[in-house]
Amino acid sequence: MHILLITLELRIPLARSLKDKRSQIKSLKERIRHRFNVSIAEIDFLDDWQRAMLGVCIISNDKSYLDKQYSLIETMVIEYSELEISKITREWI
Repeated sequence: MHILLITLELRIPLARSLKDKRSQIKSLKERIRHRFNVSIAEIDFLDDWQRAMLGVCIISNDKSYLDKQYSLIETMVIEYSELEISKITREWI
């Protein structure tokens, strides 16, 4: 069994309030959760309206599958025009 933890640190430059931020983050989380069937949560910068940190966890018995999923998730976040990636990390557990 392989577990991949992806940490995404994001900037939301167009957010003017926590409501704007939460709307953008909720949309991204739902897209990722439904497309990739992963666990995802906002884990830091909860009260900062232009920053967010998301944690994504994927479990599989095939490590190459997880590598592909990581690449697809990274591409999806890059293509999401309302957000900018400040930092992305992956950790194998």
